[in-house]
Amino acid sequence: MSDAAATTIDLAGREVRVSSPDKVFFAERGETKRDLIRYYEAVAAPLLAAMGGRPVLLQRHPNGADGSSFFQKRVPKSAPAWLTTTTVSTVNGTTSQALVAADLAHVAWAVNLGCLGFHVWALTAADPDHADELRLDLDPQPGTDFDTAREAARELRGLLEEFGLVGYPKTTGKRGIHVYLRLVPEYDSYQVRQAAVAVARELERRRPDLLTAAWWKEERGERIFVDYNQNAPHKTVFGAWCVRARPGAQVSTPFAWDELDDVDPDGLTIASVPARVAADGDPWAPMYTRPQSLAPLLALHERDREAGLHDAPWPPVYPKMPDEPPRVAPSRARAERDA
Repeated sequence: MSDAAATTIDLAGREVRVSSPDKVFFAERGETKRDLIRYYEAVAAPLLAAMGGRPVLLQRHPNGADGSSFFQKRVPKSAPAWLTTTTVSTVNGTTSQALVAADLAHVAWAVNLGCLGFHVWALTAADPDHADELRLDLDPQPGTDFDTAREAARELRGLLEEFGLVGYPKTTGKRGIHVYLRLVPEYDSYQVRQAAVAVARELERRRPDLLTAAWWKEERGERIFVDYNQNAPHKTVFGAWCVRARPGAQVSTPFAWDELDDVDPDGLTIASVPARVAADGDPWAPMYTRPQSLAPLLALHERDREAGLHDAPWPPVYPKMPDEPPRVAPSRARAERDA
């Protein structure tokens, strides 16, 4: 079969057309579009447990990981009639029809478009009014590395345990660590963000040498930033078990806490992760059967508010929020004040 030829793959009771299945997507080992689809087939159970039924934002690299990319939220009108979509909204109220990760056929359809990265909503298409995941993003800043993120993850785990909560970690597929909590479906995304802000601030209070809740980069220093705004309404986070657009095809991989000291994010790829799943199963499986309450973290948030703390800054694309501090970098504010 020539690289330009199309083929069909049977998945989830659908025939999915795949153009140029032998097109190389990842240069390091030469994995192709077909290899990427087969990877997702190999990890289908944990993949769909993590993002099944959720709207996804597609990060498309039509020419592979080394090529240019763009984000696509809208499903094109030429899409197959069997695709499941749902209405999503931007912060300014613009709506569009986004792909729902309904089954493996939907995943393969997106991969055929060159999707090298699924960015997943924190809600399901069936219940768009409730955010049922808290995503705590430990983001290494310049001067830090994955070992620093490991130490930050230990601190976060300990804090959650003090509140009777269990977090479930994954590599980001790059240098950071994400820690997830599946929630009882009782909270909107504003409440989930409030909980994330409270966690970020408490971690900074306990380990100001290691962790920061500072939104402005100039204030973060060589610390791990706890990116609370990954929980803002309509935000998406790179999905568990999803493959990054890197030459080595690294996977954002869930792992168990007892692996924290040894996990190697660069070694978790589409070549290695399927065997790991076959041998050890899904380390996040308990998360899905034990949804948790945000009440302890929302109480922490209320304590901070009663102590006089304002809301934390929001990203610039969001409307100005009540009690939010000025949206100006501290250095610029000082310059304007001194002018």
